Amino acid sequence: MPRSSLRLPRTRRLVRVVVVVLAAAVMTPVTTARAAGFYDPPATVSATPGTVLKAESMAFYLDPLRTLRSTARATRVMYATQDRAGSPIAVTGTVLVPPVPWIGPGQRPVIGYAAGTQGMGDQCAPSRQLAAGSEYEGAFISGLLTRGYAVAMTDYQGLGTPGTHTYMVREAQAHAVLDMVRAAQRLPGTGLPAAGPVMLAGYSQGGGASAAAVELAPTYAPELELEGAVAGAVPAELGAVAAHLDGSLYSAFALYAVAGQSAAYGLDLDGFLNARGTSVIAAVKAECVGESIALHAFTRSSDLTKDGRTLTELAASEPFRSIIADQRIGRLEPKVPVLVTHSVLDDVIPYAVGRGLARDWCARGADVAFSSTITPTHVGGAVPSFAKEYAFLEARVAGLPQVSDCWWL
Repeated sequence: MPRSSLRLPRTRRLVRVVVVVLAAAVMTPVTTARAAGFYDPPATVSATPGTVLKAESMAFYLDPLRTLRSTARATRVMYATQDRAGSPIAVTGTVLVPPVPWIGPGQRPVIGYAAGTQGMGDQCAPSRQLAAGSEYEGAFISGLLTRGYAVAMTDYQGLGTPGTHTYMVREAQAHAVLDMVRAAQRLPGTGLPAAGPVMLAGYSQGGGASAAAVELAPTYAPELELEGAVAGAVPAELGAVAAHLDGSLYSAFALYAVAGQSAAYGLDLDGFLNARGTSVIAAVKAECVGESIALHAFTRSSDLTKDGRTLTELAASEPFRSIIADQRIGRLEPKVPVLVTHSVLDDVIPYAVGRGLARDWCARGADVAFSSTITPTHVGGAVPSFAKEYAFLEARVAGLPQVSDCWWL
């Protein structure tokens, strides 16, 4: 055991043990040989964003033992999208369609669902975890399917496919979400309307992706019939979130951001990280979230840098300052109703960040509902967020107006 681990308080060591056990139990996807080959992209991608490059049927299981199989028609897809700079890339994802006809008003809606933090290793991709029964958001996705919605769930850039996952890179995540919806609408044999209603949803990393997507949709995907978006626990100000995470139980999330941002911007970290820092960043690129939390809990960024500066101190200087500024969400006005949810007791993403996003959108004239809860922790806050999300989506389908909360924010 590393000497640094021996210096941790007993409670911290206990937390690590518990998380390791949980991670080993539920966070190790099973990948078939057939699926593994599917994730190899073509040598070049020249298709327009949203074009389906290949597809194959798959199973969606609700438990790690794979005894509970969803009745939804599940299809694994590879589709064309763009990275943050607008270069064409291939990304994978999943299209899920209920087995029964849509009985609501109008046509069956497609929910562009953005997954929360999965990790950075290719084995952590949502499409792989849905097939393995280890996707922690599987029950909520099943709830969407039960309500008759189709679900289009991206794996994001570099998660499943080659390359580093561009974790919390605003434009890359938004493109992946919107082009996943386009791909679902173009996928043959699903019965989905080519120009039907679309809604977006996500929590945590997914909340950031959903929020970024609803901001960019009017210019990036103006043809989509977007009706609304839910963004839960949004890391809208990455600098504030990273400062909060540094040295905490969830230090791994900040490490993911360092790895993902540097990859997206072609930033060489050798001039900033010491040997331990280089080793840690290399390690998280191959891990899923449970493993990363267990192995890197309470890691202080000052122990990873050559000069002992923290992430917060590095973020105040270039090139980090400009990179982090690029990820700011809230500078563009969503053109459809949005619901922002956040727990006052969130221990990962500060409540003030989520409420600040709602205020920013209100100031730009958006139709914003803000739902705060007092459910403890980031994970706990997801449960009431999902309940609010269902109600929000159903109201949009019914054509009901949203009551804005901007007056009190």
